[in-house]
Amino acid sequence: MINKKDIIEKLRDDTHYYGEYGQQYLSNSKIKTLLENPLAFNEPQESNSNFIIGSYFHTSILEPEKKENFKVIDSSTRTTKIYKEESGGEMCLLLKEKEAVDIMVEKVTNIKALNRLIKGSDNIEYEVPNIVDLFGNKWKGKADIVNHDEKLIVDLKTTSNINNFEWSARDYNYDSQAWLYKQMFGYDMVFIVIDKNTLQTGYFECSEEFLSRGMEKAKKASGVYDLFFKNEDFNSEQFFINRTL
Repeated sequence: MINKKDIIEKLRDDTHYYGEYGQQYLSNSKIKTLLENPLAFNEPQESNSNFIIGSYFHTSILEPEKKENFKVIDSSTRTTKIYKEESGGEMCLLLKEKEAVDIMVEKVTNIKALNRLIKGSDNIEYEVPNIVDLFGNKWKGKADIVNHDEKLIVDLKTTSNINNFEWSARDYNYDSQAWLYKQMFGYDMVFIVIDKNTLQTGYFECSEEFLSRGMEKAKKASGVYDLFFKNEDFNSEQFFINRTL
């Protein structure tokens, strides 16, 4: 029987974390599908421009040595002939997107108080996976930054409007992410956020209300998963939404 330490070590490899091996675990990224359209649970998630921009932002701060893995194309849009020819059908960064992210990275890392949380000591880990059993199911997560000195999980986010982040954090289920990761790592989560348009940067802590709402989402999603995928008598073709207006 594989012990937890060996599982976590295997999940450090993204090919396992995001691949077939990691599919045995629920994750925060699956909560939206389970709560909004469980029939699409097993459908693959398509890459999009926001995903590739966010990935480059994270890599530039946490693993800058891997930035060269991103293919960058000097094109005005993804509909031009040069983009289609050079991308080979893959989702690639536009040069203007790369340059914009480089500015965001410089902005975040130049704020001393935030940079200390990200790179302030040797007792900080990056891209750290973990697992936990909750509500009768196995969950996985991968923390951007685990700061053992401050006993914090630090998560990096970009947003199109930092003044609305407290609301978008609910819509994107950052509340359930914060609660799940606290169960996995035993630390509170904080968010370092930068506005893609204004470059305003923020530090957001999580209230007990925020975490409680996140717990309820995870619990409800776990129940939906049990109904759809662990109940042999359930017929998903007979599923319909029933609500009172």
